[in-house]
Amino acid sequence: MTTPLIFVLNGPNLNLLGTREPEVYGTGTLDDLETLCAETAEGLGIAVDIRQSNLEGELISWVHEARARAAGLIINPAGYSHTSVALMDAILALDIPVIEVHLSNIHKRESFRHHSYVSRAADGVICGLGFAGYRLALIALSDILEEDQ
Repeated sequence: MTTPLIFVLNGPNLNLLGTREPEVYGTGTLDDLETLCAETAEGLGIAVDIRQSNLEGELISWVHEARARAAGLIINPAGYSHTSVALMDAILALDIPVIEVHLSNIHKRESFRHHSYVSRAADGVICGLGFAGYRLALIALSDILEEDQ
């Protein structure tokens, strides 16, 4: 039996975790987040491919890659949540489960952050739980993949 692979994609400015607005995003770094995801995945018996980009086109290319390689996708599109129809369209073309994650509660923030194009394409959305949201997304995808077997 092949170990399921989950892509974990992080959008713009998440490379600045730990230093950018720690009162909103916490003090953990992207390395800390990647470690959490890798350890969680190992405990669930799944594999993760974790990436971060500030470039919309690169994120879209990775979503396309997920079509062929991944059993599921976790994506924190960050600022592209509110602007990228192209990213939404790429995710709509997937036939794997997708969970959108946000560290902060986008609904408690500025009004322009209340709408996410990506949410229309995602199977589920987790926001406002910090790093724990990623752990919960991995658990949820593991459960979904187990049910599909």
